[in-house]
Amino acid sequence: MSYYRYHLFFCTNKRAEGAERPSCGYCDSGRLRGYVKSRLKELGLAGAGGARANTAGCLDRCEEGPCLVVYPEGVWYTYIDEADLDEIIQSHLVEGRPVERLMLPPEPPESD
Repeated sequence: MSYYRYHLFFCTNKRAEGAERPSCGYCDSGRLRGYVKSRLKELGLAGAGGARANTAGCLDRCEEGPCLVVYPEGVWYTYIDEADLDEIIQSHLVEGRPVERLMLPPEPPESD
């Protein structure tokens, strides 16, 4: 058994202005990770046997919008706001059903 039932990693990377690739950190991902951390505590889901929301550096899915990954399943999500994150918490963490409308493809795109 794992120490946490779910581990959420939020990309909060910020590249220099003018960088060729976008950065999740400029999409408010740091603040929104803090929101999830607070919500997990409010709902009694945080801590050992529950869930943990961590900051991650670049997860290399920059062009797909702000992203987070939920382990142990390895489900990748994009999100816009608190409502999307509340849906992920309720559906995925509480009910065990990943939120398909917010999921990113599990595999990298094929190179030509």
